[in-house]
Formats: sequence, structure tokens, C-alpha cells
Amino acid sequence: MEKIRNLCVYCGSGSGVNPQYMAAARTLGTAMAKANIGLVYGGGSLGLMGETARAVLEAGGHVTGIIPEFLIKKEMMLDDVQELIVTTNMHERKMAMFERADGFVALPGGIGTLEELVEVSTWAQLDQHNKPIIVANIDDYWSPFVQLMDHMRKEQFIRVGMAVHFDMVKSADEILPRFLTALKRPAKAGTTKPIEKFA
Repeated sequence: MEKIRNLCVYCGSGSGVNPQYMAAARTLGTAMAKANIGLVYGGGSLGLMGETARAVLEAGGHVTGIIPEFLIKKEMMLDDVQELIVTTNMHERKMAMFERADGFVALPGGIGTLEELVEVSTWAQLDQHNKPIIVANIDDYWSPFVQLMDHMRKEQFIRVGMAVHFDMVKSADEILPRFLTALKRPAKAGTTKPIEKFA
């Protein structure tokens, strides 16, 4: 099994009202650096995004920031990262993040974080990749989302054979161990674009 090289972390550009969210971002960033796993993220210096990136950098890790030009000032682009990619729009940003990541983590965040999580989960549902997806349900932040997914299944809008697969953890300490477990699972049969490093 090839080593995880980069994880993409989706999270808010705000801090949230619960201090556990920022603490989780720091814990994850530090753990990634210690495990020599690079961070791929949205390139900003604010909120959970900035906290995760600074934690990786402070612990000696590698950070790739990817940000669209129109958000450079709004999200206060973090200049201290080793690799900085400026895209022309959000679509290019998301694809660049996807291509550079070996897996995905969703920390608490807003509509943008939700959209990124749903999009990468939809691609997996449609057999476009088999990269692990971890949802960090810090202090039950993502529980309403899980309830919505259950509702969709009950109403048969998520049909049999079209399940949405992601792993759920309760704390930042569980994220990297869960990725290692996910990597040991065989790739879903019929995946049209398998990721060789997970084969």
C-alpha cells in the first residue's frame, strides 16, 4: 500500500461559535505534519482553514493552498505556504484540490464546505473515484446532514446500488487512523476512474 501523500481538508473560513472546531483544526494539522502528510486546502488564512494550515506549517509540514483570484482578499490568502495556486474560478479550484489529494476530510464549515463534501461524495457515488472521504462530526456538527441523507434514503432518492459512502468520526484524533483503515478496503467494483495508489 502506497503511503498517503496529501489530504484535502474542507472547512470553514470562519471560526464558528464552538471552540472545539478550532481545536480540531489544530489537532488535525499537527497530526498530518507529524505523519508527513501534506495539506491541500482552500488557501485562506481565516477561520478553520487558516488554523489547519498554520498548524501544519508550525509542525514542519507541507501545505498546498488553492484559491480563486476573486477570493484572495476576502479570505486573506495565506502567503506562507510552500505551494500556492491561484485559479480563475471556483470550478478550477475544486478540480485542482481533487487532483492533488489522496483523500478528503470535512471539518465543520458553511455552505461552501457542504457543497465541496457533497460534490466529492457524488463523484464517488457515480464511480468517478475511490478516494476515502472522512466526515469529522465534531460535537455533532454534521449530524443534521447525516439525518438528511437518511431521509433521502427513506424517500428513495438515494436508491439501492447508489449509496453514498463516507466514514464518520467524532474527533480529530480519529481522522488519520480512519484513513489508514479506509485504504485497506478494496476499491468498489466498477469504479471507472480508479486511483492507482489505492489499488
